[in-house]
Amino acid sequence: MSALIPWLVFALPALTLGLGLVNLFTWPRPRRSEASVAGVSVLIPARDEAANIEACVRAALAAPVREVLVYDDHSTDDTPAILARLAAEDPRLHVLAGGPLPPGWVGKPHACHRLAEAAQGDLLLFVDADVRLAPDGPARLATLLDAERAQLLTAVPRQRMESFAERLVLPLLHLTYVSWFPLALTHKSRDVRFLAANGQLLMARRQAYRSVGGFSAVRDAVVDDMALCRRAKRAGLRVVFADGHHVAACRMYSGWPEIWSGFAKNLYPGLGGRPCALAVAVALYLAAFVLPYGALVAGLPGAGWAVAANLVLRTILALRHRQPPEGVLLHPLGVLALVAIAVESWRRTRQGRLTWRGRVYRPAPSEGGGA
Repeated sequence: MSALIPWLVFALPALTLGLGLVNLFTWPRPRRSEASVAGVSVLIPARDEAANIEACVRAALAAPVREVLVYDDHSTDDTPAILARLAAEDPRLHVLAGGPLPPGWVGKPHACHRLAEAAQGDLLLFVDADVRLAPDGPARLATLLDAERAQLLTAVPRQRMESFAERLVLPLLHLTYVSWFPLALTHKSRDVRFLAANGQLLMARRQAYRSVGGFSAVRDAVVDDMALCRRAKRAGLRVVFADGHHVAACRMYSGWPEIWSGFAKNLYPGLGGRPCALAVAVALYLAAFVLPYGALVAGLPGAGWAVAANLVLRTILALRHRQPPEGVLLHPLGVLALVAIAVESWRRTRQGRLTWRGRVYRPAPSEGGGA
């Protein structure tokens, strides 16, 4: 039995390293492109985004897109005034005033639905307000959409991390995306269980978007990006998940309170709201990314190789995606923080009190919210 211990300790770290390397070399990356984006509508949902909205809109307008539409969802800060000033500077910017949130809708799907209904372009590019598009970002995405013969595409922007908490936790997003199953399956398999999506950057062909009902069909979903992509894939559409490092940058959360609240809203619903899925995910993360360090302290055989596998993968990710070194050096601490947030997400979901930007949501049944 003792001879098996090194293999048991090393197995999962080795698997995640191997998958990570394969995925990093095969993950679709939008290339430089001078393709026309005159048919692209950039759509930005905004609620109390005074700190972000001007930089987001100016970045979008720096690309020669057809139009930029912003849905002001009852902002109580300076967002409306900033948008009014920007709209006076560029006729391509159109601001939609938010109406009452209809019963049964979550705020972001409703905002995106309203934006899509008003858009004139053939390509719809949904962008979160904390995202900064590169000037050629829309062209890169449109070119990849054509190259992949896809109908819908989501991408992960480069994550900007300033506080210690951000540097500790946010790099785990990329680790999660690359380390658990071949990303090629998300593009080649029709099985909706093989799906990855990121709503920070989502481009869809208008006709395909409408054919699956758009955001109206996932109106009650807290994790709306996964719900929409799952619906599209189930309908037989080709859905692509891309590395958007050169397409855009994003500061997702600014500090520990926002990280805790934001991920607690999304993590458990993102696992389909299934307790068994959460239990398996937590067990795998602890076994692959925390156990090796405990085994090293205990002097177990194979632990050094397991820790080395973790550090190699994290270092490659840090170099490729410009991630700070703290996350690599304190890797198990970041994983433990993420596990704690996942458990909190389960607790909030079961209590039906997921909150964001002053609203309380009950998750959809498919996200663990009950019937």
